[in-house]
Amino acid sequence: MAVGDHRRADHPIDPQFLERWSPRAFSDAPLSPDQLLILLEAARWAPSAFNSQPWRFVYAFRDGPGWPALLDALVPFNRQWAGRAGALVAVASKTTMLRPGQSAAEPSHSHSFDAGAAWGYLALQAARLGLAAHAMTGVDFQAAGSAIGLPADHRLEAVVAIGAAGEAQDLPDFLQAREAPSPRAPLATFAFETRFPPDE
Repeated sequence: MAVGDHRRADHPIDPQFLERWSPRAFSDAPLSPDQLLILLEAARWAPSAFNSQPWRFVYAFRDGPGWPALLDALVPFNRQWAGRAGALVAVASKTTMLRPGQSAAEPSHSHSFDAGAAWGYLALQAARLGLAAHAMTGVDFQAAGSAIGLPADHRLEAVVAIGAAGEAQDLPDFLQAREAPSPRAPLATFAFETRFPPDE
């Protein structure tokens, strides 16, 4: 299915932003460590406040030792399709930061914001490689945090399924019709000059 059938930009942006979407259909092809490292390398170059780089990634390859616990931490709806992915990646952020020249850590206001930027870079790189990447917050976060040994000063943001793209017919029947790139709201609904509108 051509992404252009569902997505058209109102302004002349790079096509990569339209080509990235979040499929649920994965093939059974394995994801290689080298492929995953390329995605993590892209995430590494995301911007962050004071270059604190608060993002943390804990990954498990399908059939690897960490896979069952991380897969089991997904809600049943996500578990039924994410189990075909090549890897699951837990995305966390460190909630404290050390500013340049300071010796004591302090709370980070932007840890989640910065981790989200890193996920965005990872997702764009995955699309460039022809891979599917789908982030989920349908997660039992306590179970997932326990599965990855989440430290106390970190926040688990999401779990991402990554792998070779599959076909819609690989999904349960009720999900097949939903397997298409989603549209986006018009700019005017979320971008405002000077102030929020009074009815927002």
